[in-house]
Amino acid sequence: MRDHPTATVRTRVRVPLRFGDGYSVDAELVTFHGLDDGEEHLAVVLGEIGANPLVRLHSECLTGDVFGSARCDCGPQLREAVERIADRGGVLLYLRQEGRGIGLYNKLDAYALQDQGLDTYAANAALGLPEDGRDYTAAAQMLRALGIGSLDLLSNNPDKADQLRELGVTVSRRVPTGVFTTDHNVRYLRAKVLQTQHTLPLPELTERAGLSAG
Repeated sequence: MRDHPTATVRTRVRVPLRFGDGYSVDAELVTFHGLDDGEEHLAVVLGEIGANPLVRLHSECLTGDVFGSARCDCGPQLREAVERIADRGGVLLYLRQEGRGIGLYNKLDAYALQDQGLDTYAANAALGLPEDGRDYTAAAQMLRALGIGSLDLLSNNPDKADQLRELGVTVSRRVPTGVFTTDHNVRYLRAKVLQTQHTLPLPELTERAGLSAG
């Protein structure tokens, strides 16, 4: 288990959330002192937190979450996660890790390379950046500050569960998210399966991308 310092709750505030499709829900937004990386990560508490709540670690995506970019599936995943967590009770951790940890400008630079034929991971490598630079130490700190030591993780990404377990958080099971495919993101989703073992339907993505299974 990796050691990490203790974080504490800084502020709790009630905020009504409303999405573009009309869905609305009341949430409690929680900020923290003492997070390991010094970033302003946010916990969105939805419903009543039980003994084994549903939790999503959602990395900030300005293009997808705010502007509705069809080049990724982040916006639809965020919208889905809020409703599913609210129905059951749990927390969405909104983590300031744009572009899998490389930042907004670098992400857009990587997009430009993807337009030249590279996949999302090869584009990062061409820029001298990690395939996935995210570290979930702060997420584990936030969960402990909220009194959550065991959870069901809403994610297709096995690395999130692995890192949380290494940090001493019990992940009872990993619950897959929906698959939100567009003509613009299908190769991106396929690359996530091939490069980082995301639990997404590879044959369907390969067929839609017009690529051979080999």
